[in-house]
Amino acid sequence: MRVLAVSDEEVPGLALASSELVPDLILGAGDLSGGYLEALVDRYGVPCVFVPGNHDPDHRGYRRTRGGYLRGGLPCEPPGPRGGVNADGRVVTVGGLTVAGLGGSIRYRGGANQWTQAQQTRRAWRVRAAARWRRRTVDVLLTHSPAEGVGDGKDAPHRGFASLGRLVRTLRPQVFVHGHVHPFGHPGQERTIDGVPVLNTVGYAYFDITPGSTGRDRGIRIRERRRGA
Repeated sequence: MRVLAVSDEEVPGLALASSELVPDLILGAGDLSGGYLEALVDRYGVPCVFVPGNHDPDHRGYRRTRGGYLRGGLPCEPPGPRGGVNADGRVVTVGGLTVAGLGGSIRYRGGANQWTQAQQTRRAWRVRAAARWRRRTVDVLLTHSPAEGVGDGKDAPHRGFASLGRLVRTLRPQVFVHGHVHPFGHPGQERTIDGVPVLNTVGYAYFDITPGSTGRDRGIRIRERRRGA
């Protein structure tokens, strides 16, 4: 499976017909407008799985019914890409790829999608429990923020979550995909957590992955990476 993972920075030309990428799935790691993600979905004609970033609207409280979405009992459209699958706090399987998701950043001021270390620890525990209940091998851990001490920033808004490192060690995904920390044009250092590749996807990353792989067959092959403008 070819995966296009995006976050934080819009890349000029990525949604144009001239793009030569041929993804089977789009992963959104947060802080991108629903319109941009929808443009990518329309361009490539593939599903999108996403988690919200700290600059995204509040995605909580929406309930899907046969007639559409409700919030507080009233019809409404949730934020995010039209038809996209919100994986925040969930384990979802789309196109055969199983994704565990946790959106948001460390709480550094009031606002949606910001969590304390303790809050994100509880959310991570629920994701771990969901993965065990589903009895599925998690292929991708998709988050907005990085793990503490693994590619995070020194300033308060960009500190990582300690619980994410523990979640990687428990779930053993093929890859841990995040955004949030802008490398400002630099390629960034390749990192791992107990052998699991850590991929900062600010801008975009395009990679191959085999859903459900185990043992030596697990892992990804990066085809292309690019930062935004």
